[in-house]
Amino acid sequence: MNMAKGRFDGIKGWLCLLPAIVFLGVFLVYPLVDVFIYSFEEGYNFTSQTYYGIGLYNYSYVLHDPYFMQAVKNTFILVIITVPLSTGIALLISVALCSIRRFRNLLQTIYFLPYVTNTLAVGLVFMILFQQTAYSDGLVNQLIKFFGGSAVDFIDGPYWAKMFVLCVYTIWVVMPFKILILTGALASVNEDYYKAARVDGTSSFRIFRRITLPMISPMIFYLVITGFIGAFKAYSDVVALFGTDLNAAEMNTIVGYVYDMLYGDSGGYPSYASAAAIILFVIILTITCINLMVSRKKK
Repeated sequence: MNMAKGRFDGIKGWLCLLPAIVFLGVFLVYPLVDVFIYSFEEGYNFTSQTYYGIGLYNYSYVLHDPYFMQAVKNTFILVIITVPLSTGIALLISVALCSIRRFRNLLQTIYFLPYVTNTLAVGLVFMILFQQTAYSDGLVNQLIKFFGGSAVDFIDGPYWAKMFVLCVYTIWVVMPFKILILTGALASVNEDYYKAARVDGTSSFRIFRRITLPMISPMIFYLVITGFIGAFKAYSDVVALFGTDLNAAEMNTIVGYVYDMLYGDSGGYPSYASAAAIILFVIILTITCINLMVSRKKK
């Protein structure tokens, strides 16, 4: 009787999972396998559904394409700068918010507003702040001039200036979500640990390093991993700041390169786009596995 009941529960569980399995299979697994196959088909044509060979030429072309290498460079710079900075700043702000009793909910709401604001709208605001026009140098340049510096064209100027704007913009956009998660993690830490540490006369910095950080480390690693994945998939943020011709602006990303190969002015090359997408998948998978291994060693 118990065996029959256990078997029925197992079948019932699989039936409950079936819609999710079908959904993931149709919209995730099948497209991934399809893209993997396309990446080896040389000269694949969407219209005629034909190709003239199978091999590694698509990968060779993509890896030798200067536009792709520029996109890889931009993406890695964006990842390396924005993920640690946004996580660190969000942690400091979360700690400060948890130490404030009055207006805490109001401040949390204010910090969360950028997360629910449209990405393109935020990009337009940043363009107004940084872009030089015929009538104004922009608010940021006005501040630079006020302190004795010279104006910089952050949108159409030197590469470092454009990358600076993109990094600031990315940090601004992703930080509210991280503040929300970290604030919740800090609130879940048992107060008894803090009381015991204060009785022993432990300093605030040591309490933070020895109690707070270890207790919320799973959430920190979660934000780091998701931050890496999100930064590697950046595209709409760059378009919001620099327009659609990202190759001309030298600000394209790997996802932008894939889009251009499919639909851009130089598009119509699904094989190259598939190869670039698989390379991006391998990069994200590798970084994620490394982060997971590091987080397990820390536990």
